[in-house]
Amino acid sequence: MEYIVAVHELGGFGLAAQALHVSQPSLSNQIATVEADLGVRLFERGRGGVRTTAKGLEFVMRARRILSDVENLRAVMTSDVPFGGRLRLGVLPSIGPYLLPQAVRALHAAEPDLRVIVREENTQNLDEGIRHGRFDAIISTPEDHPNTVQHPLFVEPLWVAVARDHRLAGAARVSGADLAGQRLLTLDTGHRLARIVYGIAGGSGAIVSDDYEGTSLDSVVLMAATGAGIGILPDLFARRQGVHRSEVHVAPLVLDDASRVISLLVPAGRTERAAPLLADTLRQSARALDLQVIDAPA
Repeated sequence: MEYIVAVHELGGFGLAAQALHVSQPSLSNQIATVEADLGVRLFERGRGGVRTTAKGLEFVMRARRILSDVENLRAVMTSDVPFGGRLRLGVLPSIGPYLLPQAVRALHAAEPDLRVIVREENTQNLDEGIRHGRFDAIISTPEDHPNTVQHPLFVEPLWVAVARDHRLAGAARVSGADLAGQRLLTLDTGHRLARIVYGIAGGSGAIVSDDYEGTSLDSVVLMAATGAGIGILPDLFARRQGVHRSEVHVAPLVLDDASRVISLLVPAGRTERAAPLLADTLRQSARALDLQVIDAPA
C-alpha cells in the first residue's frame, strides 16, 4: 500500500522507489503482484509517465486511510504522548491565525514532546482530510463533518465591512433591515461561511454577489472597499484585522443566525483520550479572545 500511494503522489515509479529507499524493480514487482492478485490495473504506464486509473484512485483513497490507522495504532501503542506524539491539525483559515498561537503555546507547555503540524484549508478540504486520514483532528463548523466526534468550542458572531463612503459607514451596528436590497460579498462555496451568508441574504432581502466569490477574507475586504458590496466577516478576523483597515468600516451584524459554531472534530471510531484536553486548551484561548465559549458537558 505504501508503494502504491507513493507512486500516485510522486507520479512515477523511479521517484517513489527513491523516496522509499527501495530498488525500482522491487517496487514495480510488488505493485504488479498486487494488480495480479486483485485482477485490476492500478496504473497506466506510458511514454508520458504514470497515470493512476479509476480503480487505482479508489485503492489509494482507501489505502491512505488504512495506513493512517496503522500509523496511529503504532504510535498509541508505543507512546504515552497524546496523538502518538504527532498531531496533524486542520483548521479554517479564518480561525487559525487568531486562535492557535496561544493554544499551541499552552499545549506545548503541557505536552512538550507533542509535535503539532497545522494546515489551513477550507471546509470541503478539511472534511476530505478528516475522512481520508490526512488529519488527526480539525477545527471547523460541525454541520459539515458527519461521522466525527464533536467537541463544541465557541460561537463566533459575524460582522460587516463597508466602503468608507457607504451609507452604513460609521454605524455602530448593522441590522437585518439595513441589509435589504444590498449586495453581500463572501468566500467561495467551499466554505461554510458562504452558506451562512446565503441564509442571511434570504432572511433580510439582500442578494449574494454572483460576480465575485472571495478566495480569502482579505480579498472580501478589498472588494467591499471598492463599493462592490457589503463584506461579511467572522468575528475573530473582524476584531483582529478588520477594525484596523483604513479602507473599510466594520461593525457587528445584529441578526438571528448571524453566527457560526466552531468545534474540534476527531474521526469517529478512533479513540483519542487527549481530544478533550485539546478542546479545553482551545476553549481557554477562545475565552481569552472574548468569544462565547461552549463549556464541555459536566
